[in-house]
Amino acid sequence: MLFHNAKILIIDDDEDVLIALRLLLKSKVKEVVTNKNPNTILSLMQQHAFDVVILDMNFNGLVNTGNEGIFWLNKIKKQKPEIDVILITAYGDIDLAIRSLKEGASDFLVKPWQNEKILETIREHVEKQEIKQPRKPHLNTETTIIGESEPMQDVFVKLKKVAPTDANILILGENGTGKDLIAKAIHDNSHRKDKPFVKVDVGSLTDTLFESELFGYKKGAFTDAREDRKGRFETAHGGTLFLDEIGNITLRQQARLLTVLQNRQVTPLGANQPIAIDIRLICATNVSISDLAEEERFRKDLIYRINTVDIMIPPLRERGTDITLLAHYFIDYYAEKYGKSAFNMSSCFIQKLKKHHFSGNVRELQYALERAIIMAEHQTLEADDLTFSAIEQPQIITSQNETNLDALEKNTILAVIEKNNGNISKSAKELGITRTALYRRLHKYDL
Repeated sequence: MLFHNAKILIIDDDEDVLIALRLLLKSKVKEVVTNKNPNTILSLMQQHAFDVVILDMNFNGLVNTGNEGIFWLNKIKKQKPEIDVILITAYGDIDLAIRSLKEGASDFLVKPWQNEKILETIREHVEKQEIKQPRKPHLNTETTIIGESEPMQDVFVKLKKVAPTDANILILGENGTGKDLIAKAIHDNSHRKDKPFVKVDVGSLTDTLFESELFGYKKGAFTDAREDRKGRFETAHGGTLFLDEIGNITLRQQARLLTVLQNRQVTPLGANQPIAIDIRLICATNVSISDLAEEERFRKDLIYRINTVDIMIPPLRERGTDITLLAHYFIDYYAEKYGKSAFNMSSCFIQKLKKHHFSGNVRELQYALERAIIMAEHQTLEADDLTFSAIEQPQIITSQNETNLDALEKNTILAVIEKNNGNISKSAKELGITRTALYRRLHKYDL
């Protein structure tokens, strides 16, 4: 499912919150239903097939324990276990939000929020429903991923060789290149294909959540552990565990992960006896693991464990004719999705596609073509129908003392740092390099 076809339910007793979220989302999703009364939740869920529920944690102005939110979270998950519930919390309720994640919430939003953050969070959870309730495939079928370029043929050769084995795989590539699709394709073509495929974005987990999510816990292990819960390792037993953003985990988390991989067993929090696990491990990252190791931010012994074979996914700008191939696919897909007749691409439209840098890779191409189909007034797409997000277009300014390549790097760094309001850690992560590497470049360009 895609974001624009989503149905969202928002429950909050603050009318201003409901109005703000409704205005933000109404032009971006198919349906937004809002209500101040949490008692209407279950009946509304029976009337509509919601993809995501956004739920406030407190409905009584005099009581801010968050227990009401958790009560309704449990009610929602009991009626529809597969639905993603995003809780809304205030700054003072972060501990409560973490507790809610352990209770089954998918995510939480912090008041006051940033619109871009909300949209990205909802988009991620809507698209996650595609895995739970497959509809029409995006880039992959049961055995293939769209691509005929030489770089992608190299990927296919490796995939064909490694998929039938139990070798641990490290998938490398920029954001938006489709690392998760490659991971799923490896699983689907392995002897474990009928067993679970479990994905975890480990880069976003705190130390506490890292252990409880991956290793599980026993009832009473901590204050809110009211029942035993399996970790992702145990859930993936017999199948494949996909750890995304592995390059962003801390040294402490790396040590815990290494112990599990060496011993092939996990010990849930609060337990005394280890549990044997049988999983095939696939990891992915958009940062250079070797650079991290050199800077002593990633354990070399863990690299050897997760990297029996590595697969580098090429950026879209290096895939030649795949751009046109993917464009045909997305145009046909969105024409059908929005109930429009088939579209053709003019030569100018194709040339504009081929000349674009695609910093956001396949994901950027996908969203650009979706916009084009929505806004097009004729059945032949022209260059003017194609617009790209300003987020992916750093301004390039050259001088007599700089090469074009230096200028591109310098101005990309400047654009990303400005976008992140000077936050070096966030900027380094977005650029796909380490903080130390970013500092080196800042010194190089005297920034």
